[in-house]
Amino acid sequence: MVVALIKYNAGNVYSVEYALKRLGIEPVITADSEILHKADKVIFPGVGEAKTTMEYLKSLKLDQVIVDLKQPVIGICLGMQLLCRHSEEGDVDCLGIFDAPVLKFQPQKHEDKVPHTGWDTITHLKGDLYKNVPENSFAYYVHSFYVPANDFTIAQTDYIQEFSASIRKDNFYAVQFHPEKSGAVGEQILRNFLNI
Repeated sequence: MVVALIKYNAGNVYSVEYALKRLGIEPVITADSEILHKADKVIFPGVGEAKTTMEYLKSLKLDQVIVDLKQPVIGICLGMQLLCRHSEEGDVDCLGIFDAPVLKFQPQKHEDKVPHTGWDTITHLKGDLYKNVPENSFAYYVHSFYVPANDFTIAQTDYIQEFSASIRKDNFYAVQFHPEKSGAVGEQILRNFLNI
């Protein structure tokens, strides 16, 4: 199985690579459109800022490549947000695969810290991505922006308000948390994605 990790100016490409190696997969890290189109699975990782990242993707013409992919694709953290319609981070139009906005957390009370950092539960788990993952499992988060719960939501987390921990449309999957940093639960989710 060829698993391609989209190479761009994202901070967590190598931690995702190590997580895949632990599962016995040697991923190809690439920005080559031909390799991405031929891969069995594609992972779109992301740590960074939405506007500068979208500009970078467009400069490499990766924006169109990602939209055109037909095999299973998973976006992680910023990768998930960039698959949506528009982000308040930098007020930028994103890839538009999911017709959903990306909004900034607005603290409601003193203990609401932004960014949302650390372990939190994932609930309302649906579909193949969450096979053998118990309800209320803990996943690791680091984010200041979120996707509201919507018709594509396949997992939720409640922090300040309910939001999409994970979304899915056709061959596109996405998670707001970091499976590569979420221990056995994250490993199971990555394994499930590889088995889709």
